Amino acid sequence: MNIGRLLSETARHHADHPALRYGDVELTYRELDGRVNALAHGLRGLGIKQGERAAFIAWNRAEIIEWLFASFKLGLVVVPLNARYNADEIAYHLQDAEVSVVMHGPEFGEIVHAARAQSPSVRAVVGVGADYEALVNESRSETDPVVEVSPDDPCWLFYTSGTTGRPKGAMLTHANLLFAVVGWAADLTPLTPDDVTLHLAPLTHGAGFQAIVAVAKGCAQVIPVPASVTAAETLDLLVDHGVTNTWMVPTQVVRLVAELRERSTTGPAALPALHSIVYGGAPFHVDDLIAAIEALGPALVQLYGQGETPMTATYLRHAEHRLDDPAFVTRLASAGVARTGMEVRVVGPDDPPLPDGEPGEIVVRGPAVMKGYWRRPEETADALRSGWLHTGDVGALRDGYLFLLDRMKDLIISGGSNVYAREVEEVLLNHPAVAEVAVIGLPDRDWGERVVAVVVANGTADADGLTAFARERMAAYKRPKQYEFVTELPRSAYGKVLKRELRDSLVNI
Repeated sequence: MNIGRLLSETARHHADHPALRYGDVELTYRELDGRVNALAHGLRGLGIKQGERAAFIAWNRAEIIEWLFASFKLGLVVVPLNARYNADEIAYHLQDAEVSVVMHGPEFGEIVHAARAQSPSVRAVVGVGADYEALVNESRSETDPVVEVSPDDPCWLFYTSGTTGRPKGAMLTHANLLFAVVGWAADLTPLTPDDVTLHLAPLTHGAGFQAIVAVAKGCAQVIPVPASVTAAETLDLLVDHGVTNTWMVPTQVVRLVAELRERSTTGPAALPALHSIVYGGAPFHVDDLIAAIEALGPALVQLYGQGETPMTATYLRHAEHRLDDPAFVTRLASAGVARTGMEVRVVGPDDPPLPDGEPGEIVVRGPAVMKGYWRRPEETADALRSGWLHTGDVGALRDGYLFLLDRMKDLIISGGSNVYAREVEEVLLNHPAVAEVAVIGLPDRDWGERVVAVVVANGTADADGLTAFARERMAAYKRPKQYEFVTELPRSAYGKVLKRELRDSLVNI
């Protein structure tokens, strides 16, 4: 099934139901589907053909959802571009994917045209505003342009973050996305047309998948203006729009909880409509998660996945976010259990499954796993060897619950012993003067690598005090040999700490 048909079906059954709210723009599903169909006809009129790549770069706005579904209906392959890319990074993605058409937000015209000059495959550029609206208004038609596709046809090129080497495009098919949509609705957020979805994270990433789910279930979707909002503004949006579900990275949840506490002591009753905050994409330290459960009640649900298996590997269910049982509190440090229809293992070198509790590489199998990397057959074969996606994450299974330990590339080997950064970070975060911490390994003549903690202080913190604190709580080989203090940790657009940048900045110190 063409994933674009989800909009056609929702428009048929819920034509007058609110679909999108973006500033002064309010669209019903009939209106949204009409605009999407017109845009698709307009792209076809520009000579864009089934199977070609359609990129976009914009801060979150209504036109992104229109572009997604117009591309899907035409059988195009969507290439989302991070809004923080520079011209050379944009050009790399346009060249690598051999993009034919690019849509850009009003702020991105100059940088996109600079990138286009390096990208001979690009035949058309559509800027949001007069050009975009002209394309829509001049291409109105009563005909639904949706084309027949094979379930195995790609519809989304999800480029990896590129924290090491050049980004690769994970080919996600119509079948992949349809399975991810059904799984999201089954496991993460039970939705009906009465639900209201708020998009706080970039639609180029997890929120983009969530938007497809919201369309499939006929939910109203709210896109903030501007795209980046404070915790105070987030709380206002949740209340004013009666938001029932949203997706956040842990940092956003922590800030929302702080804002909620500042405004009210009534607890979960402050957000009576909210039933689901899906979180993931970065570690959520247990103490912060406990505070979030205390403030938000049973609204939290965790997902773990990668671009190569879009948001669909494991989950920690709503009902397991509870503090009245020590067994459940222990599981808060986990990423939960395998999602419906998916399989998860932890394997050693040469891929034998490891016993319960033993750390190794996390591998995933199931209908959400990508078709492969765009035009990278050797890397595809390596990533999908033995029929399992090799995630590059280190973890351990304990009674079916997956505990994430580190990225394989972030594993620190000090004096011949494996040190898992997340384990050290969890200990240091219990110190009252530590607001945030990232643990990395740096080259060391004696130890091979030494453990280094980069700390954002919450008040006064010093190396001697943290050394004494760590000495009482972890084995000697795990303890940081060096502490560095910074005002903030470098993060990607999706909230992940960029440990490579930390290593590069500290390696010569």
